[in-house]
Order: sequence, then C-alpha cells, then structure tokens
Amino acid sequence: MSIRSLFSILALTAAATAQTPVVDVDWTQLGAPTRTAITLQVVENPPLTRPSPIHRAAWQALADLHTEKTRLALWYPYPRLAVAELKPPAPQETFWDFTQIDPMVEDFFAATKDRSSVFTMSTIPAWMFAPADPGPIPVSPGEAMWNYEAGENLRDPSGQELADYFSRVAGWYTAGGFKDELGQRIGSSHHFNIAYWEVLNEPEYEHSLSIETYTRLYDKISSSVHTVAPGTKFVGMSLAEPTRRPEAFEYFLNPANHAPGARLDAISYHFYATPEPGKSAEAQQYTFFAQADAFLNAVRYSESIRKRLSPQTETHVNEAGCIAADDLGQGPDSMTRPPSAEYWNLCGAVFAYLYAGLAEHGIDLVGASQLVGYPTQFPSVSLLDWKTGEPNARYRVLELLHENLGPGDRPARTTLRATAIYASAYVSAKGRRKMLLINKRNHAITVTVPGSIGAEQRQVDLTTVGRPALRRVLATTEISVGSFGVSVINFPAEK
Repeated sequence: MSIRSLFSILALTAAATAQTPVVDVDWTQLGAPTRTAITLQVVENPPLTRPSPIHRAAWQALADLHTEKTRLALWYPYPRLAVAELKPPAPQETFWDFTQIDPMVEDFFAATKDRSSVFTMSTIPAWMFAPADPGPIPVSPGEAMWNYEAGENLRDPSGQELADYFSRVAGWYTAGGFKDELGQRIGSSHHFNIAYWEVLNEPEYEHSLSIETYTRLYDKISSSVHTVAPGTKFVGMSLAEPTRRPEAFEYFLNPANHAPGARLDAISYHFYATPEPGKSAEAQQYTFFAQADAFLNAVRYSESIRKRLSPQTETHVNEAGCIAADDLGQGPDSMTRPPSAEYWNLCGAVFAYLYAGLAEHGIDLVGASQLVGYPTQFPSVSLLDWKTGEPNARYRVLELLHENLGPGDRPARTTLRATAIYASAYVSAKGRRKMLLINKRNHAITVTVPGSIGAEQRQVDLTTVGRPALRRVLATTEISVGSFGVSVINFPAEK
C-alpha cells in the first residue's frame, strides 16, 4: 500500500468519525411493553424529622414526584428511628415505643397518599441476638450508631420471636395496634395500606446471614405479617451485591426451599456505582458506566434463574445510585461539602442508563437511592441538598423519566453507532413516539434524529443544575445533548 493510499484511508476514517452520529429508529418494529416502575427510596434520618429546617421541603419534594412503589427504609444507624422495642420484655412490662418512629412514617404516607409503597423496617432489635452488646444507645434519635447491628446468632434460633416482633409492628401500622408479649393490647390510630413488605435489608452484610438462614426467617416473618396484613405482598432477598451471590438466587427462588404456602411475590437487590479510591473525577464517567454494564449483564443472568424457578415473582432493583470515593466512611468529618455539579449530573445519567437497561430486561422496578443523604449517612447518594432541601440534578432526572417514560411503553428498534451517547426509542400505549438520549461524557454531543423537527426536547444537563428540565421545540434534526445530559424527545403526533 502506498503512503498516498494510506493517507486517503485515514482521511476517510477521520471524516466518518467527525460526522454527526445518526439515531435510526424503525417505529414498526416494537418489542413487548415495558413494566419498569420508576421510583425512589426514602431512608429515615435526622433531616427528615419534624424539627429539621428542610423537613417540609423534603417531604414536599417526595409528594411532587407522584411515584408508585416508593420504598420507606427504616434502617439501623439511628436505632431510635428504626427499632420499636429497644429493650427485651420483662416479666411485668414491655418497652414498645413508636414515639420517634411514627412522625417519619406518617409523613411518608402523607406524601405518597394513596399510591403504593414498599415498607421495610429492617432493623432487628440487638437484644434478640446472643451474645450481642452494641453498647449504649444514644439519647438523641439523630445521633448515628453504626455498630448497632451487632450479633449473628438469634437467641431464638427458630426465628419465631423475630417474626412476632415484625407482626406486632405490622399491627401497629396497618391494624390499629397489637397485643404485646404479655397479652396486653397496645393501640394505635394507624391503618396504613402497605402494598409490599420487604423482609430485612442486605442480610449478607447485616448480621452476616446465610441464604439458608435468611430464607427460613423470610418464611417466618412473611407468614406472621400476612396474618395481620393479608393484602400485603412480600419482597425477599434485598441483596447488597447480587453479582457476588448467584447461588442465593438459585436457593431463594426455588419453592422447594421454602415452607409450604410461602409467598414469593418479589425479590430485590441493589446497585451503586463506586469509583476506585485514587481515581480522578474525570475517570468516573468511564468507570460508572462500565460498572452499570457489568451489573446489567448480571441482571440478565439472575433473571434467567428467576424465570426458570419462579417466573411469577417480581424483581425490584430498589436501591440504585452512586457513592463517591470519599463517602465510603461515615464519620462526622466524611464529605461535609456537597459533591460537584458534574457528579450529580453523571449520577443522573447513570440512573437513566440503568432504567433503559432494566426496562429491556423486564425488571418491575428501579428505585433511586435516596431522597436525602447527609454527612454521616451517605451524602453523595442524596437527591436533595441536605441544607436547603432543594433538588439536585439526580432528582430532576428521576422526575424527567417518571413524567415521560414507564410501564406500557413499547421499545422500538433503535440503532446508534456511537459509544459516548445512548439512545432508545419507545411508543406509548396511546401511540405517542418518544426517545431517551443519554450523554455519557462531560462534553456536549450532537446527534441527528430524523423526523424530529417540531418535537419537544426536555433535558437535564450541567446548565440546568437542580432546576426542572429545560424544554424546547426542535427546529432541526440535529440535537445537542449537554454534558452528562439526559434528554427525552417527544415527537409530534402522527397525522
């Protein structure tokens, strides 16, 4: 080959690379309707309590989303906000106390109103383990205690004591009260409708439960709660790292490993993109999406197990987000300042990318984690500013997706020969055409979308920061998607 020929080839390659990539959609080739609900989780913590200066703004932000299957997680770092019986019953008295917990639960159900919810009061009272001594519980309900989950062996190995505890909690919140260990009636004013009850949280880490032990406890707890709340469905597994536990899916989803009549309504697991310590912020845009792709491959595998063993069981990915490298420790000095605007937008783009992949796999739910995080409780996972209660870009991406995409959309065959930007097209149940564009990079990217003149573009990117999505009517088929931008294109109705 001559030097001239080589230069000609290189010139043609460079010209082709420089061309604006084209999103080709065959609107006549449609897949099965998606069923992925777009939602979020709320984790109890001090910023959500009624004395907090952002209390009203935070709960209003949740109410404004109108999500279904919103998850309330009452979690162990704040024992007084998550455990209703902090001391074991004595021969003459019991120690049930919902004083600090009730306001959070009431505010949650007021914000979600009649929409469905997922309830997980996952923390097991420490006194149920033998031996277990987490130390004195802080007097202040807002003081974190990260060692409360001490203990690995229940003092009642059968799990019945634990199941009775959760059935009483269910009675308090759904049936107006319960009888305590001494047979005394303790009444409440609550009759909340809990659509799903999730049994424990990340059991492979919290108390290091084997999948065999967890399955046995799941059967006990779900059976006991079901007697109190017969209309409630149950969510099991709640794995922190599903990619490391394929054997857990094989065991839990096999009905032969459960008690007769056990309900396998849904399983859940989590995903957080996390950079390696020492990696630059610039590298995160590659690391996060690579981790998301690896997770989606694992989802494909776990779904094959579910479809084989328990096809009627739903799958919930109910914690999805990013954790910054300097937010892995939760001391009082951990990440006292909010992450950069680029970080929030990148995490929003990753969540949108997860939604598209999970919808393709037929997952029933993807939930952003979490409404409010703050120093000592994963601030880099927050959807709101923990000082002002104002939404950040992650919240706005969640809002954009929820308002424009969701169950019932049929994916159209979409082709885009580019790696830095992602595209997927859908047709709604009412026949409206729409497209999701996700920029994976920290610079604007332009794509050509034939037939998009007159369409409405809604976009969250670095220019919008925490404001609602920018809207504009397209006057050209060349569409610019800003840095770490997430765009939804709503096409004009066909005539």
